[in-house]
Amino acid sequence: MSTICVETSAATFTRVAADAGLRVVRLHDARHGCATLLTAAGVAPRVVMELLGHSQISITMDVYTHVVYDTQREAISHMDRLLKRRLPAA
Repeated sequence: MSTICVETSAATFTRVAADAGLRVVRLHDARHGCATLLTAAGVAPRVVMELLGHSQISITMDVYTHVVYDTQREAISHMDRLLKRRLPAA
C-alpha cells in the first residue's frame, strides 16, 4: 500500500472542485459530509467505515457522522407506525 501525501491530496481536491465550478471546502469537511450523507442514505456503517479507510467502526460512527434531523424524524415515524400496529382498534 502506498503512502498518501495529505497536502498533495488536499491541493488536488481543491483544484478539481474549483475547475468543476463547485464551492471549495476543505477535504476534511468533505469527508465529514460524505460520512453523514451516506449514513443518512442508509448505507451500512461498515461500508462507510471501509470507504473512509478507518480501522475501527467507532471512529466512523463517533467522529465522522452527524445525526441528520430528517433521519431522527424518520426513526420516530417508524416507531410511531410500529406502535400503532400494536394498539387495538378503537
